[in-house]
Amino acid sequence: MQDKRFTLDTNILVYAVDRDAGDRHGTAIDLVDKAVQQDCILTLQALSEFFYAVTRKGKMPSVDAAEQVRDWQTLFPVVAAQPDVLSRAFSAVEDHGLAFWDAMLWATAKTAGVTVLLSEDFQDGRDLQGVRFRNPFAGDQPFWS
Repeated sequence: MQDKRFTLDTNILVYAVDRDAGDRHGTAIDLVDKAVQQDCILTLQALSEFFYAVTRKGKMPSVDAAEQVRDWQTLFPVVAAQPDVLSRAFSAVEDHGLAFWDAMLWATAKTAGVTVLLSEDFQDGRDLQGVRFRNPFAGDQPFWS
């Protein structure tokens, strides 16, 4: 659907490279492959968290993790939080009970025009100011139609 803009949370990126993640690994690879064909952006925050998570957990050497991030930067537009995003994140923490880093991700995505945030870390199906949270690991929901 043309009016949907997606973003992928860190957990999807991590599962895409984590061969020990079982079914989540295959699902995440499929999501990333399909996201390339969609209006999908990545946040600098998600890419940074990916690098930190996979290197800290020993899933990838830092040189390979950095190369993976560079590949995704080539495949997807990347957006970074601007100063006004911080105020929006503070409000989301206070008014909607989001954890701070989740609020930063949501606020950055919202500012970039994202309408669907794919993550297992948010309440599946919840809509927050025009951004719908979807857990791609919860059932067989068609995100791309």
